Amino acid sequence: MRFATWNVNSLNVRLPQVLDWLAANPVDVLALQELKITDDKFPTMAFGEAGYQSQWFGQKTYNGVALLSKKPAADVIKNIPGFPDEQSRVLCATIEGVRVIGAYFPNGQAPDSDKFVYKMRWLDAMHEWVKAEMAAHPKLVLMGDYNITFDDADVWDPEGMRESIHCTTEERNHLQALIDLGLTDAVRLFPQPDKNYSWWDYRNGGFRRNQGLRIDHILVTEALKAQATACAVDKVPRKNERPSDHAPVVLTIA
Repeated sequence: MRFATWNVNSLNVRLPQVLDWLAANPVDVLALQELKITDDKFPTMAFGEAGYQSQWFGQKTYNGVALLSKKPAADVIKNIPGFPDEQSRVLCATIEGVRVIGAYFPNGQAPDSDKFVYKMRWLDAMHEWVKAEMAAHPKLVLMGDYNITFDDADVWDPEGMRESIHCTTEERNHLQALIDLGLTDAVRLFPQPDKNYSWWDYRNGGFRRNQGLRIDHILVTEALKAQATACAVDKVPRKNERPSDHAPVVLTIA
């Protein structure tokens, strides 16, 4: 099986690019973030014609997530159980025996903001829920736009961005807490190029100059870690006309 995650930064704008990418990269499961559309406008038919079943949880503006899969999705959950949230950020389902969580982690804006406080609360809730899901599902994938870097290697300017959003000690401690549950960063299971990022700012020629961050991650349980054969960032769609500012990350499981 192949799993992928991609923050498309508006499905209205990027739908043709997603369909083209799926045609060239027929993954089994694709988690999308930042749909920026309401449920009634989700392009179910277009994805169906491409051979994918859809689960979606839309929201206008900056949120909204979806899971596309070749096989049926069961036991679908929207958002973190027990955590009241008006923002559409999480979709979870079991697909071909694998528990898949697709998530759009809060940005947090700035360490001294109310949005950062919300992000910390959300991460606490995510941790407890993922812990319970792992106990029930040995084969689990947690993938999406985390809006957090692991360490300096994920940052084009680590000194300049130190303790700024995506790079704070608090955020990275939360990310490490997920690893401590028994999850593994699938990208780092395999050799990667230097300065390996998944997001580049539209401004200042960020992509051309490779001034980016690795904030899109796929974490896997031990059972899937043993079966992983490849994981990498696909930078090709970032070269498209009117691209998303994120690139897909793709995991292959034997």
